[in-house]
Amino acid sequence: MTLLAFTMYYPQAAILHLNQYIKNEDSTSFNWLLEHQFKELTYLRDGSAGNAKALQWLIVNNHIILGAFINAIWEDKKAFQLLIAKKAFHWAACANIINGDEKAIAFLHKSKLGHYADLAITMQLRIRKLGDEGSNFFQMGSPYK
Repeated sequence: MTLLAFTMYYPQAAILHLNQYIKNEDSTSFNWLLEHQFKELTYLRDGSAGNAKALQWLIVNNHIILGAFINAIWEDKKAFQLLIAKKAFHWAACANIINGDEKAIAFLHKSKLGHYADLAITMQLRIRKLGDEGSNFFQMGSPYK
């Protein structure tokens, strides 16, 4: 399998289930992701919130683009450049949304990938909520450096 294979667009249903899993810890959506062979997306949820073991699992299991996306969330410029170089523009746009770029929302909607924009907004809200509950990830910087 080449790295290019990792830049795939996930089916809209998978992204919608991931969004539900992140929003509500929805076990039905979690199970759907597992049953449909999207286990890596379940790790994306925790990795994006600072869980180093989830990020490690993604990298070890060759989900390089998802790992780069997580690092790009934490403003890792090299990770963002990797997303661009591998033409994973949808994940780069999601990272930009999480980092406050509203133009990225328009880009995804124009590209008929609004479900990715919704996912990024959900992830951003979760990260902020976790920060409000004690550990403010944005003030700490990247948990992966």
